[in-house]
Amino acid sequence: MSWEAAAWLMLGGSTALLFLGLPVAFSFLVINLLGAWLFLGGEAGLVQFARNSVGSVASFSLTPIPLFILMGEVLFHTGLAVKVIDGVEHLIRQVPGRLAVVAVVAGTVFSAISGSTIATTAMLGSLMLPVMLARGYHPTMATGPLMAIGAVDMLIPPSALTVLLGSLSGISISKLLIGGIVPGLILSAAFVVYIVVRVKMNPSLAPAASCCTRRSATWRSSLPPACASTCTSRGPTS
Repeated sequence: MSWEAAAWLMLGGSTALLFLGLPVAFSFLVINLLGAWLFLGGEAGLVQFARNSVGSVASFSLTPIPLFILMGEVLFHTGLAVKVIDGVEHLIRQVPGRLAVVAVVAGTVFSAISGSTIATTAMLGSLMLPVMLARGYHPTMATGPLMAIGAVDMLIPPSALTVLLGSLSGISISKLLIGGIVPGLILSAAFVVYIVVRVKMNPSLAPAASCCTRRSATWRSSLPPACASTCTSRGPTS
């Protein structure tokens, strides 16, 4: 079998299983088992697959990865993630595309706490995307920063992907983690600048919203007194 056919089989098979509703982990597991059977000699390939799996789990250098993911889950389920976003939103005031900027800054903060790119993106998406769409943000301006922040999460330590790359390539993991700090911050700043410039050029992408259009009563209760009284007199708007 040519490498083109093998690539299409692996990619097409995993995509088909995902569209059928099979969880991502099991989709990849099925495709890996199929690939081990086809390309590594049948039963011998499955034995080698089992050995490699045990070796990966037993690798000491990969130990931080589940701990990084656990840290992100703790932040999400304890509500600390929402408090961090609230704090970042209070710090960022009159800026074009304010919520998009908040998403980038909050994502950068979470990148230094959680090492899971998927967890950070999913958490910000579930919290920020409905708010931005409800306030009239263009879908590209609402989803773009949330997806782009994953690139920052891959660079700023702790990063599970950096640990995986270092363990596979034999490069110093500590040097890789330290080396990703400055590029990650530069990339985050570049995202903020791009959002501000893009919204100034096309204000319809991120309409200015009043302080009353908060996501919940909890957010409105933390508003300044003058703004809170205005919101109370007008009634809830969201």
